[in-house]
Amino acid sequence: MDLLSLIPDNISEVLIKIIRFTESRRRVLQQNLDSANTPDYVPKDLPVLEFAEILHEAIAEHLQHRRLCFRDTSHVRFGRNATVQVRPVVDEAAKALLATDRNKYLESQMSSLLENALNHRVAEELLRHHGGMAVSLPALDLAAVLADNHAVKESSPHCDTKE
Repeated sequence: MDLLSLIPDNISEVLIKIIRFTESRRRVLQQNLDSANTPDYVPKDLPVLEFAEILHEAIAEHLQHRRLCFRDTSHVRFGRNATVQVRPVVDEAAKALLATDRNKYLESQMSSLLENALNHRVAEELLRHHGGMAVSLPALDLAAVLADNHAVKESSPHCDTKE
């Protein structure tokens, strides 16, 4: 059974949230690279596993109750028009690497950037194939893309607690 076929009305909404998350994460990781020579700099990252768990729970909710429900957490908040606000957290592993081995720190940050770029690209391609939408790289102007016959309808209720 193709699980994606079970959520045809909501897949665009999930993909747009992933794209917005990866755009935010790219900015945080780029700041980590740009500040590698700044004394006492504390590297940050977005809570990737927390975000993945939220998506997992939302899709599970949809499969069970036919509704896509995104739950806010202490670091991730969902708003209208598919907005996602994510509060960066201190990346303790990166902080330790920066203090002990700057080269390994830089390699680690580059690896995270590459992983993030791949996730971003996959979400863009899936969105493009799902809705027949053209997605431009590197900057994705979702408002312009979606305004053309593919307006995102916020089909998910906002959920603060699990039922």
